[in-house]
Amino acid sequence: MDTKDALDAFAALSQPTRLAAFRLLTRHEPDGLAAGEVARRLDVPHNTLSAHLAVLSRAGLIHAQRQSRSMIYRADLAAVGALAAFLVSDCCQGSPEVCAPLDSLLGGCASAAPSPSTDPS
Repeated sequence: MDTKDALDAFAALSQPTRLAAFRLLTRHEPDGLAAGEVARRLDVPHNTLSAHLAVLSRAGLIHAQRQSRSMIYRADLAAVGALAAFLVSDCCQGSPEVCAPLDSLLGGCASAAPSPSTDPS
């Protein structure tokens, strides 16, 4: 991720409705939510939400997929990871213990999830 991409992502997230929509979509990974459902849950008019989702999509933070007559929106977690990596790319300067709190924070959700090879039965 370069500086321009990071600034685009931060600009997209710097508006309350867009931030709320993005956070809602991250909570509904991996299935995503239909645009109408996002509008309903955030109590935002559909046309207003559509404009907000377009900004988030252009910033690379979400993507949409048509499913029958609905557009299903999903957060792009790889883009979020790239944004976080961009923020901390110069961390530590040779002292990894300085970044230990960031490692535990960023790894919190992922490290708690079962690995894909784990057999649930």
